[in-house]
Amino acid sequence: MADLHFELVTPEKLLRSEEVYMVVVPGTEGDFGVLAGHAPFMSTVRTGELAIYSGPTTVAARIHVEGGFAEVNERGLTVLAEKAEEA
Repeated sequence: MADLHFELVTPEKLLRSEEVYMVVVPGTEGDFGVLAGHAPFMSTVRTGELAIYSGPTTVAARIHVEGGFAEVNERGLTVLAEKAEEA
């Protein structure tokens, strides 16, 4: 079921690059979930917890992020975070 390509990048390094089911991102306008096939858009990221799902109800990881940008396009979701660490 993992069919969304997700990348999490900080100024220091690429933290994650994997196929996942869904990612919930803490956007400045509110949390938003991204599944495969999501419409393209960009958002700023607020400090909070990013959740990575390996299935419809299975949270595979939680990552604390601080600021940055998120971009959804035909290739998947890329989060460029100022800081990120496993929660």
